Amino acid sequence: MREFDLNIEKVLENWTVSTALREIIANALDEQILSNSNDIDVAFDNKGLLHIRDYGRGIQYSHLTQNENEEKISHPHLIGKFGVGLKDALATFDRNNIQVKIVSKHGIITMGKSHKHGFSDILTLHAYIEDSQDTSFVGTDFILTGCSKKDVSEAKNMFLKFSKSKVLDTTQFGDVLEKDKYIADIYINGVKVATEENFLFSYNITSLTAPIKKALNRERTNVGRSAYSDRVKSILLAVTNEVPISRLVMNMKSYSSGELFDELKWSDVSAYAVRKMSTREDVVFISPDELESATADRIDILKESGKEIIFIPSAIKERVSDTIDDEGNMITTFSTVIQERQDSYVYTFVPYAALTSAEKAVFDTTKKIVQLYGVEHLHGKICISESIRPSLIGDSSAGVWDPSLDKIIIRRTELRSISAFAGVLIHELIHAHTGHGDVDCEFEKELTRVIGLLAENLISSNKLTVPVKKKKFFGLFG
Repeated sequence: MREFDLNIEKVLENWTVSTALREIIANALDEQILSNSNDIDVAFDNKGLLHIRDYGRGIQYSHLTQNENEEKISHPHLIGKFGVGLKDALATFDRNNIQVKIVSKHGIITMGKSHKHGFSDILTLHAYIEDSQDTSFVGTDFILTGCSKKDVSEAKNMFLKFSKSKVLDTTQFGDVLEKDKYIADIYINGVKVATEENFLFSYNITSLTAPIKKALNRERTNVGRSAYSDRVKSILLAVTNEVPISRLVMNMKSYSSGELFDELKWSDVSAYAVRKMSTREDVVFISPDELESATADRIDILKESGKEIIFIPSAIKERVSDTIDDEGNMITTFSTVIQERQDSYVYTFVPYAALTSAEKAVFDTTKKIVQLYGVEHLHGKICISESIRPSLIGDSSAGVWDPSLDKIIIRRTELRSISAFAGVLIHELIHAHTGHGDVDCEFEKELTRVIGLLAENLISSNKLTVPVKKKKFFGLFG
């Protein structure tokens, strides 16, 4: 019999028997992958001894060294990485009075205490190695005495292999799994590293990132969300199966009720769900802020669209605006609905002959107003309508420059006075001249220029008759 000092300098006091069993099971599963051998067995025999058996190449005493296992490090889908987990497990078993016997074709290994070489007063954990009794033995059999069924159950619960989780989709980054009724599990290469209370799915990450590798401590438990969140996002954005996609879409509809799962609170994932929803259903997306500021006529247009109204965060609404869904169609937002109404709007034009005498008198000032602005040939492009298409910015429009018709259209009610009519006409002339909208900087510059010119003309002709209300305004009026 040969003795082998395990040189365990620090015992992990927080490790339990189930934690130690996890390491043995993880090693067995890794060997199954590396040797492409049969499934492992984890079971009690009729004598109450626990067997953790793989059918690989067989353990050797050299595997008990402290060095990291290069074979495991280089393989992307293995559970173990450190090469020290086995020794930690053996020390934990010793501390909990669990007897260990390891059988392979390379020999039989048992555990015990012996004096440390050169230090007769120090007892350390040693491995005792005997020659194999069966050189044809396949794999490795860990035989443990003193383990409870609870210990084994807790250990097996740390592995995806022994769970009842259904795989909903597989991607290049990992798997989307059916979660337990209340708790979602996060696995890395099949070993559980965290749980989530408000996740829609469980996940098995098979493509590790640098933050994940850094976060995997010796226990490989309680890994923080910050380490794996990016990889979970990547998994979700790569899913193609209808089941997880449909659940993402359905949960996105819960935004207004505040019942979103945490994955949908990530902008990338929620935008993805919006795009999928747009492809599958006749919906319009709107943010709560938009609805709160919308005028009654715009809300009526939204309702009349016949589309299902889906509330989404303002940031996501901005992100998906002017983007397309999976079928190449524009994602429908509140602004899209209003724009579509504008594009399809039919004006109720009023012929000049149908105007009243007072309205004709106001309209007849059109040429003079246009000349004040500085152009000569727009008179025939100015029309009166009983109604005006809805405004994109939500106000009740008095007039509009419609480039599709090449016309300035003014609501008939603005013919009530020259000042009302002139104000709307000059406003729309600026739109027609610049081609810019109300909130555009170029429009504001031109509006300022025109106001200045009009004021200059009135002052120069001594015809300034604009009434000024008496009130203090930056100290200019007393």
